[in-house]
Amino acid sequence: MARVTRDDVARVAGTSTAVVSYVINDGPRPVAPATRARVLAAVEELGYRPNRVAQAMARRRTDLIGMVVPDARQPFFAGLAHMVEQAAAERGRLLLIGNSDYADEREAHYIRAFLGMQVDGLILVTQDPAVPGVTGFDVGDGTPVVLLHHRAETAHGVAVVADDEGGAAEVVRHLLGHGHTEVHCFGGTFALSPADPVSGRTAGWAAALAEAGVSAEGRLVPAPFDRVRAHAEAVKLLARPDRPSAVFCATDDQAIGLLRAADDLGIRVPEELAVAGFDDIAEAVIAGPALTTVATAQDDMARAAVDLVLGGPAERVTGARTFPARLVLRRSCGCPKPS
Repeated sequence: MARVTRDDVARVAGTSTAVVSYVINDGPRPVAPATRARVLAAVEELGYRPNRVAQAMARRRTDLIGMVVPDARQPFFAGLAHMVEQAAAERGRLLLIGNSDYADEREAHYIRAFLGMQVDGLILVTQDPAVPGVTGFDVGDGTPVVLLHHRAETAHGVAVVADDEGGAAEVVRHLLGHGHTEVHCFGGTFALSPADPVSGRTAGWAAALAEAGVSAEGRLVPAPFDRVRAHAEAVKLLARPDRPSAVFCATDDQAIGLLRAADDLGIRVPEELAVAGFDDIAEAVIAGPALTTVATAQDDMARAAVDLVLGGPAERVTGARTFPARLVLRRSCGCPKPS
């Protein structure tokens, strides 16, 4: 079956192909309502589908935004990507998503692929902003690049981040306020970049302990970020004879894995073990028990990232735009009533 063209639409509507173009592209010239109605009727009758690639080449704008995340299977990244997609749609853009699987080579592959598609901008949830080429792409070819969730490590870098350190310090102070003499941190690996949000959360944990006169030495436990592998590490931690009475987890996924480990070992939460997380993913509410955590302004952050990649040079900023984090109290820390 032959592909329907604009010439076909123009013939059925009794107009020129230029008028068909004005209707489909909503400009640049106005079209009389009656003529517009005839063109739209012809489009519907013939099943015409505009060639978006050709339109993009003509306008030198693809209406595409590329986004790279470490792992969209994880609830936090899935939720963040969904919010970015909604914000992009409100601005008339489509979002392309690639999963780096925490691999630098795969991340670079998606960056090159999206740039080859001439996306209007890139939003990167990168595992390491210092990787060569990540924060430098916006300088080379003019494509705006915004880091989301991770801080920029270069002077020209643009990032949208949460107050990870402040949020972590607040929740650890809260745990100490329940009478715990120490709080362990179920964090990431020891090789994390200083720009990684978990590094900020670990720093906030250590700062809160220092304020209370408690040493952080020996109380940082490296743990995977997904709940299944975090569960295995949590079993090891909680099976120790000197197991902690309170644990701050750098992510809610880690906290959910730890809560399951506590249940497996017959450790009652919060009576025998207080637990808090960070991110306030949707499942935190239905965790057993409901998880005390730190919420970040993910929706506002997603919109800010989209605004930054689509803004003109005059609106472009450098450095980090930091959004506040807030403590969300639920039963896992020992509070009888939620926030």
